[in-house]
Order: sequence, then C-alpha cells, then structure tokens
Amino acid sequence: MLTETIYHDAYVQFLAKIRQARLDAKLTQEQVARLLGKPQSFVSKVESGERRLDFIELQVLARIFRKRLSYFQGDFP
Repeated sequence: MLTETIYHDAYVQFLAKIRQARLDAKLTQEQVARLLGKPQSFVSKVESGERRLDFIELQVLARIFRKRLSYFQGDFP
C-alpha cells in the first residue's frame, strides 16, 4: 500500500536531505517557493512528507539547491 511507504525510513532520510539541501543553499522555504512559482506551503508540505515529489520536481529542486541528484539517494535495503 502506498501510504505505508510514505514514512519508510529511506523516505524519511530523503526528506531530511531535501531540507538539508535547502539549508545548505541558504534559502528559506519562501525563497524556494518563489523560484518554483508555488506557495510556501508547497515547500513545507514537501519537506514534511505531506506532499510527495515526482522525478521532474526533484530535478528542479536539485538545480535550485545546486546538488547532484545522487545527493538525494538513500541507502536502500
């Protein structure tokens, strides 16, 4: 079931990496939202796991944060 995977350890680690990448880039949620053309709540929901990202959205965030996609990879069993 999809809802079971939302809080899987690897996904929690992924969310932490997204937040850390934003902090490393010295950007606020509001600044990221402006760059995306979305409301600040979008960024908040992504970071909290309430809203999942698709691959294209992750690519855009990686570009904004100046991180390689491999940065967001976790250690999967």
